[in-house]
Amino acid sequence: MKKDQLITRRRALIAGAAVLGSAGAAGTARLLTAGQAVEPARSLPLAGPPASRALKPSAYRLQPLAGYGPPPRGTQLHTLVRNEPFMRVSGRGRTMVLSFDDGPDPHYTPEILRTLREYDVHAMFFVCGEMAADNKDLLGVMADDGHIVGNHTWSHPLLTKLSRSAIRSEMERTSDVIADAYGEPPAWFRAPYGEWNRATYQIGAELGMEPMAWTIDTLDWSRPGTRSIVGTVQKEAAPGVVVLQHDAGGERSQSVQALRTYLPRLLDAGYHITVPHRKNV
Repeated sequence: MKKDQLITRRRALIAGAAVLGSAGAAGTARLLTAGQAVEPARSLPLAGPPASRALKPSAYRLQPLAGYGPPPRGTQLHTLVRNEPFMRVSGRGRTMVLSFDDGPDPHYTPEILRTLREYDVHAMFFVCGEMAADNKDLLGVMADDGHIVGNHTWSHPLLTKLSRSAIRSEMERTSDVIADAYGEPPAWFRAPYGEWNRATYQIGAELGMEPMAWTIDTLDWSRPGTRSIVGTVQKEAAPGVVVLQHDAGGERSQSVQALRTYLPRLLDAGYHITVPHRKNV
């Protein structure tokens, strides 16, 4: 079954959900953005790219600390096993995170990187290993530009249908490619289709990665039109949200143009676009 067909089918089966419940992270790790803390989700986003509306923050907050960006190279991070992914940043100010899945793509990713560079903005790229292996130079550019590169598995499978050994292989192979091309192993991972289970959290933690979901789904994977993508981001923009877009996995010219349109508008509106920062605990 093709990726878009799988998404459509799962959406029909599980319409609506994506609301926050009680926080269930195992322990407290400190994660932050520019003076912000990352907030864990309460319930998981649906098969992805799901989460069709902005989610309300829960009362749970991690301890906010100063600073943003990736940790210093060589820093050994302690990673706890989570029960749910992070999907918001919390704290003062109008802070947002932009994230892009499924790349890097040699046609669309450079255009996105060019736009981010033009406005001096950092973002998160959750890459698939099979794409990264063929486009290692783009991971090097991401490193040079200060972006965060996360693990989005090797071949974008539905992890909840795989064995533990298969899940580990998907994650490990991708982490190896990222470490080689980006210069350090990934500190974050995102499950394809937003489908998580206990094994994904455990194996991700064993590989030193925290789970990251999203708050705003632009639905750009379905190519709804540039105006629709821009409208979704502008309508649902709010302090703490994580925006999901795609730089690969299909024809992504709408995604490229949408970013060029909404990014300066967000900045003019006073939003600070940044990336999460993990700190050892």
